[in-house]
Amino acid sequence: MPLRSIFDMDSGFFRVLSRVADLMILNLIFVACCIPIVTIGPALTAMHYVTLKMAINEEGYVVRGFFKSFRQNFRQALIIWVIMLLIGCILATDLLILRDATGMLLQVMRVFIMATFVVYFMVMIYVFPTLAKFDNSVKATMKNALFMAILDFPRTVLMILIIAASVFVTLYNSYTFWYGLLIWIMLGFACIAYVNSRFLAKIFKKYIPEEEMEEKSDEEFSIDETAISAELPMAADDKSETTEE
Repeated sequence: MPLRSIFDMDSGFFRVLSRVADLMILNLIFVACCIPIVTIGPALTAMHYVTLKMAINEEGYVVRGFFKSFRQNFRQALIIWVIMLLIGCILATDLLILRDATGMLLQVMRVFIMATFVVYFMVMIYVFPTLAKFDNSVKATMKNALFMAILDFPRTVLMILIIAASVFVTLYNSYTFWYGLLIWIMLGFACIAYVNSRFLAKIFKKYIPEEEMEEKSDEEFSIDETAISAELPMAADDKSETTEE
């Protein structure tokens, strides 16, 4: 391959560099917006709004897209984040209490809580990207996140493994921890969101009515009820656009 073609602005090499630069900018904005803690939910939603567009090659300005979603989804994302944070704290506290449990009943309870934790992580992976992509109430967004996680279970497991492997490598020892921490701050969160968004974009596409795909290329969508209810009847819900919780 000629050296000149490698340094062509339209070459694959420069496209990769451009994507990495965009992810670094997105990651730094995300980390900065997470510092108040209570804004982690809106920041996660905004980050996935951008990475979902990257996944289907529709990205525009990273900073503008991030803060557009951050403002539009702030209220619902904040409510969902508070709910998920409280549930996570309760589950973690229960596990700590039952950590040294020896009785049969207590061990069964511990297994049940661990299984609930798995479901919790499944919802966490889907709920903020779902809010970024679809226009629904808080209740419907959380319900749809759960059902989509179950219906696309193989991809869900793969996304969980990607996150778990990244965390495991970071915490493997003190050497990997400090280098891993630097990578997380510079690129890590956005990079994992982008990788998972490649899967999520394919999953979400099944629930977007074709007529909306043609009419609303840069807007949020309402979920196609029949796409879910055809596979799981109990998943159907009243999902009208621009609903309030």
